[in-house]
Amino acid sequence: MTAVIIDKEICTGCGICIDVCPYTAIQLADNKAEFMLEDCFACGHCQAACPVDAVVVSGLASNMAFSTFTEMERVVQPGTGEVAEIVALMRSRRSCRRYLTSPVPLALLEDLVKIGTTAPSGTNSQPWNFTILPEREDVLVLGGLTAAYYRKLNRQARNGVLRLLVKLFGGDSLGKYYRRYYDSVEESLREWEREGTDSLFHGAVAAILVTAQQDASCPAEDALLATQNILLAAHMMGLGSCLIGFVVEAMRRTPDMRRKMEIGDGEEIYSVIALGYPDVIYHRVSNRKSVVPRILKFGTEDTEKTDWAVE
Repeated sequence: MTAVIIDKEICTGCGICIDVCPYTAIQLADNKAEFMLEDCFACGHCQAACPVDAVVVSGLASNMAFSTFTEMERVVQPGTGEVAEIVALMRSRRSCRRYLTSPVPLALLEDLVKIGTTAPSGTNSQPWNFTILPEREDVLVLGGLTAAYYRKLNRQARNGVLRLLVKLFGGDSLGKYYRRYYDSVEESLREWEREGTDSLFHGAVAAILVTAQQDASCPAEDALLATQNILLAAHMMGLGSCLIGFVVEAMRRTPDMRRKMEIGDGEEIYSVIALGYPDVIYHRVSNRKSVVPRILKFGTEDTEKTDWAVE
């Protein structure tokens, strides 16, 4: 249970905590802020916004306790940072498919997980879980399980009769896989079995699996926002990273893989992040396809009035 503790001796009754609370959990009583509920979702807005430090939200850590760097415990106010710096970071980070064999310290991987938890989440539910595979041998176990899944899927996909039956009764999913991925996956499986070539993790020496509890309001979005935090932070820590979608797909369809990775019944896998020190240097930032955004402007004459009254 979360409680908001307000020091009445310090509180000035300014009402800022009331204005920023998305839960309507605080009200003024005798010109002092007062927490009026038994519980809230502990977003911490009230504590962060109080100008006199009179509010404490119980159960929230005062800092992230990072091991590999010292946290700057200050608020970066809107408009005070360099936009060019963060854009340069975003454009500089690339998916890495060439890694050195040097191991990644476990403390660094744990700090990446902590950084992932700073992402926003629906109703502040923070539904994510993170599984760290800290060594190359652990990554190879997951790679082997993934290979077994696609070996079975390829056997099914090359069966023309089965593809036709699936198309007649369940859509063309198997046929699409056969046309788009069968040949490349088959070649990767041959290279894996005969030569030990890792076309899946590309030699990454560690991995982080990001899952989320399915009873959250928007678990997929929450998990992927945390994933992006990890990707950007990994770049700043000197690591290369790559999202391995083939593993996500295999794990969603293979209960044995989920059990091996200790993913609970109420969880879903959303990303698998390969990590390691990059064996490549890029000299230019990445470009992207040009985008022309849709711009919608609704004038009052075009806006339908909606009656929100509930009868």
